[in-house]
Amino acid sequence: MDDTGLKRLLEKADQYLTGGCLGSFRMPDEVATVFHRGEGSKIYDVTGREYIDFVLGSGPMILGHAHRDVVSAVQAQVSRGSTFYGLNEPIIHLAERVVEASPCGEAIRFNSSGTEGTFSALRMARAFTSKEKILKFEGGWHGAHDYAQQSTTPPEPTDSPIAVADSHGIPRVVGQTVLISPFNDPDTATDLISSYAGDLAAVIVEPFQRSLTPEPGFLEALREATQANGVILIYDEVVTGFRIAWGGAQEKYGVIPDLAVYGKTISGGYPLAAICGRAEILACADPRRKSKAPYTFVSGTTNGNPVSATAGLATIDILAKDGVYEQLYEIPGRLKVGLEAIGRELGLPLQLIGEGPVLQPFFYDGEIRTYSDTLKADSNAARQLGIEMIKRNIFFNINGKLYFSLAHTEQDIDLTLDVAKEALKQVEMGVDG
Repeated sequence: MDDTGLKRLLEKADQYLTGGCLGSFRMPDEVATVFHRGEGSKIYDVTGREYIDFVLGSGPMILGHAHRDVVSAVQAQVSRGSTFYGLNEPIIHLAERVVEASPCGEAIRFNSSGTEGTFSALRMARAFTSKEKILKFEGGWHGAHDYAQQSTTPPEPTDSPIAVADSHGIPRVVGQTVLISPFNDPDTATDLISSYAGDLAAVIVEPFQRSLTPEPGFLEALREATQANGVILIYDEVVTGFRIAWGGAQEKYGVIPDLAVYGKTISGGYPLAAICGRAEILACADPRRKSKAPYTFVSGTTNGNPVSATAGLATIDILAKDGVYEQLYEIPGRLKVGLEAIGRELGLPLQLIGEGPVLQPFFYDGEIRTYSDTLKADSNAARQLGIEMIKRNIFFNINGKLYFSLAHTEQDIDLTLDVAKEALKQVEMGVDG
């Protein structure tokens, strides 16, 4: 397809798709395109243009695109059926693998998205404790439901513990059940937990929040305070699970929650998420308890379907091999060192923060440890960098995280660094977008 054909497709997208996009991610007009296929670390648009991909479908493609083992496994399963609304062999095997890998794992319930997973985990926590409030952290992302869309992207630091709705259409009463605390501030969080213990059902946290790593003692303080006050601790491991370690953030940081929500990596690129953890809490979703309290409805048409389960199993089988996590940390480390060196050479305060195969560029010369610190960074400079990299066939998430896969090679990093200097020369600090 030529550029004229691409233009027609984009016009149709604008005509029929709300916002001309699939969700909140819309590529800027100057680099807008329509993707056709992916292979390994590369994606290709409808004109045949090749990009090195650091978005990876927003994270699930940890093996790279169209990995032959995943493709062949899925093809075989599709020929046997796509979904049955009942037990199937692949989902039982995947349940066993995830529970055994998860340090908090005793039982599991599957969903079709991370949003459903965190929503269901919070519902189970409220049912189990007979309490209503939850505590989440400023800047923390837990999906699209009303409880999650509180103080995720406030334009100013939150006046803790007051929640700020991130979207219109959310009833005010929902925000009144959500407490907000700054990430990496154990004193504020533990004070809130003890002060609201009688009403607080759960604390939900991304143990590695967006691109912010937890400071020593932060997760430990949350664990101690929740245990002391009868509050459920929920880890949102949709990003970190099976990515920053085989046992996710629980293994990496050594602090074990009551429940953990998984997604992205366990899906192999298909719709799948899960709540894993203490069996007595997950028992709230047992339909045999429907006439008894506490019972929570956690179900869905495609939950635990065999196609997604098969893709997840094939992915996890590869992640279980020796040397995988060393590779997942080595390649991103080379990009971080190289980009920051180019930034220094050009006099730009560029830093990439994160953990292993998840990094995010910030233009700021101070330490970034909290959400309020991220607000001090030059977001327009980061946006310019993303656009300039896409122009040069490197697919960055504009103002977002970079994901890395086992398919990324040293050559990919070298090519990325080769064009990064010219891209960074186009970045102007302090210019409003």
